[in-house]
Amino acid sequence: MHATIRATLLPEIIRIIRDHHGWSEEKAMDLFYSSGTGINFSDDDTGLYGQSALYIAGMFEEEMCNNERS
Repeated sequence: MHATIRATLLPEIIRIIRDHHGWSEEKAMDLFYSSGTGINFSDDDTGLYGQSALYIAGMFEEEMCNNERS
């Protein structure tokens, strides 16, 4: 069940990230899945899959900004 929800949300998350940065879909997906947000999205125990695509993309953006400052 959780895999189905993630499969439904993922294209929208990637579209939001791609459009925001002007990246290719492949780059957006690679960076998302290598991020802490992407790792948490893949983990059933976090429950992140239950949030909206916009919320998850926002978490990714916040993580990227924080990484740039470090």
